[in-house]
Amino acid sequence: MLLRLMVVALLMLIPVTTPLAQEKTVPVEQGGDTLQVNASNAEATNGVDQTWEDTADSFSQEEVSDPLEPFNRAMFVLNDLFYSVIIKPVALIYATVTPEIFRSAIRNFFHNLAMPKHFLNALLQGKPNVAGMEVFRFAINTSVGVLGFYDAAQNMFDIKSGNEDTGQTFGTYGIGDSVYINWPIFGPSNLRDSIGLVGDTFLDPLSYVPNDIWVRAGIQSFRYENEVSLKMGEYDNLKKAALDPYISVRDAYRQTRRKQIKE
Repeated sequence: MLLRLMVVALLMLIPVTTPLAQEKTVPVEQGGDTLQVNASNAEATNGVDQTWEDTADSFSQEEVSDPLEPFNRAMFVLNDLFYSVIIKPVALIYATVTPEIFRSAIRNFFHNLAMPKHFLNALLQGKPNVAGMEVFRFAINTSVGVLGFYDAAQNMFDIKSGNEDTGQTFGTYGIGDSVYINWPIFGPSNLRDSIGLVGDTFLDPLSYVPNDIWVRAGIQSFRYENEVSLKMGEYDNLKKAALDPYISVRDAYRQTRRKQIKE
């Protein structure tokens, strides 16, 4: 246990940037459908992920390793405040002025750019058929789907994305959840998925282009707000239904990740 805590402490000192086409990162949405840090860590695209309500209702009763609970609860309050004061109001305004069809197209565009992450992790998980489908999806959506804004692969050919990420790959190799961590801004994660987020970042083309780090940060923020706008209300509903929102979010994250690893 002491060794784990030392590793977690070292991780907290590492500046982690999230991939633009991922999910997860952009801050991982504490108030959204998917709690992946790698968003995602922690990515919710093309209707693959569960809703918060379904996940919360189905979580396992197995105890979560949460030795950092005091810190995690403090970060939960901070993230909840950040979501309520900044993220949600901006997303509401954005959703009001931008039709859903355009917001869905933007989601598809970013998901298409995440092909390297999905492709390589599918191979590493021993899923060559899924890796092949990711290549076909990218070719079809980039051409027929006009740079990925339209998911022609799924809508026309029923080729769905596997949405594989590095944290899932570690999970298929038998690496467990380990210590639960609620990162400031980035939100729920664990030791395995936090390390996996670093791998996802290296596989993200938009981690390198454009060259200006502030432009990249702006693109990340825009992508994140766009995703939040498509899932308004799910996080709020979970909080209202939970006796302890921190526990519900923590268990929902764990259950979602275990389901993704199993699939």
